[in-house]
Amino acid sequence: MYKISKVPKILVVGDLMIDHYLWGSCERISPEAPVQVVDIKNETSALGGAGNVISNLISLGANVDVASVIGDDENKNDLLDMLKKLGAGIDMLLFEEGRKTAKKSRIMASHQQIIRYDLESKNDISAKSQERLQEAISKKLSEYDLVLISDYAKGVLTREFTSAVIKMAKEKNKLILIDPKGEDYSKYKGATLITPNKKEASIASKIKITDDKSLKEAGEKLKEELNLDFVIVTLSEDGMAIFDKKMTKIPTIAREVYDVTGAGDTVLAALGVGLSAGFDIYKAALFATSAAAVVVAKLGSATASVDEINRYENQKLRFNYESKILNADELQKVLEHKDKKTKIVFTNGCFDILHVGHVKYLQNAKNLGSLLIVGLNSDKSVTRLKGNDRPINNEQDRAVVLSSLGFVDYVVIFEEDTPYKLIQKIKPDILTKGADYKDKEVVGSDLVGEVVLIDFIEDKSTTNIIKRIQKQ
Repeated sequence: MYKISKVPKILVVGDLMIDHYLWGSCERISPEAPVQVVDIKNETSALGGAGNVISNLISLGANVDVASVIGDDENKNDLLDMLKKLGAGIDMLLFEEGRKTAKKSRIMASHQQIIRYDLESKNDISAKSQERLQEAISKKLSEYDLVLISDYAKGVLTREFTSAVIKMAKEKNKLILIDPKGEDYSKYKGATLITPNKKEASIASKIKITDDKSLKEAGEKLKEELNLDFVIVTLSEDGMAIFDKKMTKIPTIAREVYDVTGAGDTVLAALGVGLSAGFDIYKAALFATSAAAVVVAKLGSATASVDEINRYENQKLRFNYESKILNADELQKVLEHKDKKTKIVFTNGCFDILHVGHVKYLQNAKNLGSLLIVGLNSDKSVTRLKGNDRPINNEQDRAVVLSSLGFVDYVVIFEEDTPYKLIQKIKPDILTKGADYKDKEVVGSDLVGEVVLIDFIEDKSTTNIIKRIQKQ
């Protein structure tokens, strides 16, 4: 589970807008023209564009300031009120005469969008506004953990201004995360990472992405040409691809998808919070994919909290328990990205016919730490240990049954008679065995910091169950 131990302070630079919704129902066609007549019942507004990134950051527990330029018009007051209500800092929000504060209005009938109409300026902000905004950011930049740039190509993030912000942030050793727009990404050169979706990455790299090979070529090209530390290409329902020293794909499983609006903003915000909290890029990416999965299960531009993300993770494990069955190499890779405070408990056995004794034992083992890994003897291993008439259930069936237990985090099948090599590889903190191992050598005890013996429930064993069945 994810824990944000400190409150991140994050600066968002980008294009702000208002997402305006008119909600109603449609029961007839207009007699004036062949169009639907929508009877409006309700009207709502929310922050859009970079504002949605801000909403997501605050929902995730961050303190946020915003640097942007909007119009000096009627809509600015609504936007300012929403930012103030959220608690975002607006000292670096500038007004430009003659500019329109962006507002996108959508008419919705029975949760279906009928039409959208936009009021906005798309031209670049003035040179004077760029200079004032750059000066304001320069004065406060040292206060932030990192900078998020949310580019919606509405004129705030000009080439000169964007390059200047990246340069200032790098000089102060700040991370710069960017959700890019457009075909030319050269203005993002030198940032920490960018998060294009697959289509955007394909256009910017000029490589048509059709498979993992072309995806790898596109991501690596962007990373190298733009001198980035990382590239993360979001792949919709296929998760995301991280480009570090190599390409690593992270899948996502969203059980329900109602609306993908704003999912990219959620990914950017969650990456920012995760990296601010000290997560490495892989753990931050996993955090972001889960945040996005929470958001797409909601209607409209939505947000996710850390509690919602952790609940999603718990539910994901319950509904997709077979994903907890890994081989030793896969598990080792997962554990490389664990939180340093995670205490790993390891136990092993045949678990041929799962019974109440096993369940109580495993539950007590989990209570000793934060992550329980069960090493499961393979079929050949069980036969060597128990005889030719065992196992009763094959290794895959036994693994599935074990993984369905909520307190079992991972199951690993091993071929040897003992799990010594497996323990060497995963390096648990605590090793548990049954109390019948008292005064006996516990395999792997020399590799861990602590060995705990747990009492079994009397008369509860697979052998006794088999004997009772044979008497029937």
